[in-house]
Amino acid sequence: MDNYKLVETFSEFKEFKNIDREAMMRIIEDVFRGMLNKKFETDTEGFIDIIVNVDKGDFEIYHNRTVVEDEELKDPAREIKLSDAIKIEPDFEVGDDVSEVLKIESFGRRDILALRQNLQTKVSEYEKESIFQKYKSKVGDIITAEVTHVWKRELVAIDDEGIELIMPKAEQIPSDIFKKGDTVRAIVKSVDSVNGSPVVTLSRTSEIFLQRLLEAEVPEIYDGLITVKRIVREPGQRAKIAVESYDDRIDPVGACVGMKGTRIHGIVRELRNENIDVINWTSNPQLFISRALSPAKITSIVISEDNTMANVYMENDQISLAIGKGGYNIKLAGKLTGYEIDVYRNSEANSSEEDVDLQEFSDEIDQWVIDALVRMGCDTAKDVLSYTPEEVASRADLEMETVKDVFHILKAEFEADAE
Repeated sequence: MDNYKLVETFSEFKEFKNIDREAMMRIIEDVFRGMLNKKFETDTEGFIDIIVNVDKGDFEIYHNRTVVEDEELKDPAREIKLSDAIKIEPDFEVGDDVSEVLKIESFGRRDILALRQNLQTKVSEYEKESIFQKYKSKVGDIITAEVTHVWKRELVAIDDEGIELIMPKAEQIPSDIFKKGDTVRAIVKSVDSVNGSPVVTLSRTSEIFLQRLLEAEVPEIYDGLITVKRIVREPGQRAKIAVESYDDRIDPVGACVGMKGTRIHGIVRELRNENIDVINWTSNPQLFISRALSPAKITSIVISEDNTMANVYMENDQISLAIGKGGYNIKLAGKLTGYEIDVYRNSEANSSEEDVDLQEFSDEIDQWVIDALVRMGCDTAKDVLSYTPEEVASRADLEMETVKDVFHILKAEFEADAE
């Protein structure tokens, strides 16, 4: 391989590799320096100059030595005999500095091939590290990429610099449908090094993705006038956002929703019609739970002594609203508030003091029957009696005869108390 081929190699890297000029110069110099150090069996810094012109894809190597008397030569790497020096230039004298061009052909074919291989390796390593560092600083940021492949378990996209990104199926909204050439918006979830190569993972299901969309649509959030206290999501189905403003003049919910819903509608479309509830944050747990269960209207709330559970009472027609389609409303309300929420009818609240735990009937009702009733969500006698025998038989998967016996025993308990 001659000098021309090496120049072609450098030009090729400059044209096709995502490397800036200074980095390319540094890589080429390091590769040459390593080869020269090996050739001279010493550190060549100080007597070998390497000049690289990345823009032209050209380079020059100069060997700098001091002229000495022939018989006084001790260090051939740094010194040159007078007899050899005058062959280069007849006017050289002892003590002069000689700068001689080292031609690439003098290194030998094996050295040149090794140099090219090392250059390719260094460039590849630099690119991988650059990608890793670039996206490490972008974790949590929204980016836009073009879909190049759609597989069963993931899709592959590239950014505007041609860097490959992946989005696993689990990080896609269930109703997402992408095809080659589509534009996808997502956040950078993570950057990992796998076998020395960077793997950039995108996500559209993360709560952070929703937060970044809010920041982009709501200037008050971006400017810090409104704080997003907490976000919970069931991607593609429902999300709940608790917001707070330190300025009494700003309505945080109204600002997030926008005039006639203009701000929130754009986010809803991006999230495939995900239903988004925005509520005011409060440190009052009962009020926070009540807001979190919106649109259901709450009659009363009883919080456990250890502040982990909340029994919520409401009218019958509000229960389905509190639970929501697929149970997402009550599930997300629990995540948002940090409480395990149980919903009860108002009639159960009024008679709760007279209720009896089902375990109290273990001497009359078989334990496996009690266990079946508990699994359907009934812990007390009045829990069971709030249903019809047919409902209990169906929900608890019990024989009707067994259910009738249970009802007879439970009713007898309350009739006895009444007497």
